[in-house]
Amino acid sequence: MRVNSTQVLDFSLTAYFDSNDLTYFYFSVILFLYVLIIGCNVLLIVVICVNRTLHEPMYMFLCSLFVNELYGSTGLFPFLLIQLLSDVHTISAPLCFLQIFCVCTYGAVEFSNLTIMSYDRYMAICYPLHYYTQITKTKAGVCIAAAWVTSFLLVVTTTSMSFSLQLCGNIMNRVYCNNYSVVKLACSDTTVNNIYGLIISALGLFVPVVLIIYTYMRILKVCFSGSKQTRQKAVSTCTPHLASLLNYTFGFCFDVIQSRFDMSGVPNVVRIFLSLYFLTCQPLLNPLMYGLHLSKIRSLWKKLFCTKWR
Repeated sequence: MRVNSTQVLDFSLTAYFDSNDLTYFYFSVILFLYVLIIGCNVLLIVVICVNRTLHEPMYMFLCSLFVNELYGSTGLFPFLLIQLLSDVHTISAPLCFLQIFCVCTYGAVEFSNLTIMSYDRYMAICYPLHYYTQITKTKAGVCIAAAWVTSFLLVVTTTSMSFSLQLCGNIMNRVYCNNYSVVKLACSDTTVNNIYGLIISALGLFVPVVLIIYTYMRILKVCFSGSKQTRQKAVSTCTPHLASLLNYTFGFCFDVIQSRFDMSGVPNVVRIFLSLYFLTCQPLLNPLMYGLHLSKIRSLWKKLFCTKWR
């Protein structure tokens, strides 16, 4: 029987397994990770906001990145904690589509932020004398706003199209809701969804990837032809960004593999890890990488702790 998505009251998430005595252990681990993510990201946001020396474009981009980590992790962890303690792993249809919206916008904003940051590093290293005239606070604010607004608009369209599909089932082999999993449940024509998805992939992935590759090729060229001081500056400022970019890419690939390929031969624990990596390791890595690596933030930490313990 063809059932409209608005008539589906809930979705069943079948990737959860009976952990018996380990339930509270898993719950404690997930809760610890969530508290750690919230604490690290909030702390760095506060540090950047209250210190005027950090009111620069680079740190504005970082602040946007940390806010997005809070947004994305909050779209997953509270729900995951509830599901771990629940005997019936279901989610209501409205909450499912809300989670899809949160996860998708998190991914889109994250990639947009990383792309903007690659261009920012390119200007700082390749054109240091023109950096503060080309990358102003106003322009940085406009870029951040554009990244968030564009991502939200694109994902609203995607989620709306999935919500209007006619579904023939409500079972997802996931631990949280995923847009592609909803599309696979459709018994109506999904041609429009697929075409829109290809267009968004082309615009949202191809263009940023080309820009990132171009900026790093130029940075490498400057490093090879520049002084030792230039190379040290490039390594210092680009290392955390590259680490974040590679980690995001791995997480995104894991999520695509989990969603689009048959993973029945893979142990359930591995499948769950692959699906959660995207929303767990990135929010945890970014504040640790940037908080420990950037000299200005490190010096502020030293001042805070030295003042505290005097």
